[in-house]
Amino acid sequence: MKHPAPLEYDKYYHIYNRGINSENLFREPANYEHFLRLYDEYIAPVADTFAWVLMKNHFHILVRIHASEDIGFIKPKEEKKHIIYPQKKKYNPTQQFGNLFNAYAKVFNKRYHRTGSLFESPFKRLIVENEKYFKQLVYYIHNNPVHHGFCETMADYPWSSYLTIISVKPTKVKRDKVIGWFNSESEFCEYHKQKHDNNTIESLMIE
Repeated sequence: MKHPAPLEYDKYYHIYNRGINSENLFREPANYEHFLRLYDEYIAPVADTFAWVLMKNHFHILVRIHASEDIGFIKPKEEKKHIIYPQKKKYNPTQQFGNLFNAYAKVFNKRYHRTGSLFESPFKRLIVENEKYFKQLVYYIHNNPVHHGFCETMADYPWSSYLTIISVKPTKVKRDKVIGWFNSESEFCEYHKQKHDNNTIESLMIE
């Protein structure tokens, strides 16, 4: 299998993947919560997040990888005096996503007494460049639970960024930027109430 190119600095990406053999990635609320905690730990240093959804056996995330100069250096877990550490290395965005999935799989496997891979590998990624596509993709991500029959409206589903974006609570999701793509919060909500054709997005996701 040909591996996709590494994530590029200062680029927007649609990151998505599913459980191996379509196996469930999340079995109970604690799984979703733990994934989000790990996501913040591993991805915040290398990317901004604009939209996300966690489904039982797959997920979709819209991110922008930081510019190279905005990515910090990996700190040793425990710095001790009189020890000469090797030259510091910057966080690698592609590796950070891999580390996230590996860390989650390790805990998941232990919790449910399973072994082996949990996610399909390598994780899928598509560069997002067209402004119209940004809006379609945000809608696609938020509408995923409705599309798959998990709820009747996007507001009924707790494991996506939809409620976060229409909320005023503090968040690391780039809410203002997303609202800006739709011009206003009211237009964001109105766009999400309409039915949109997802054929373009789904055709790009077919390998």
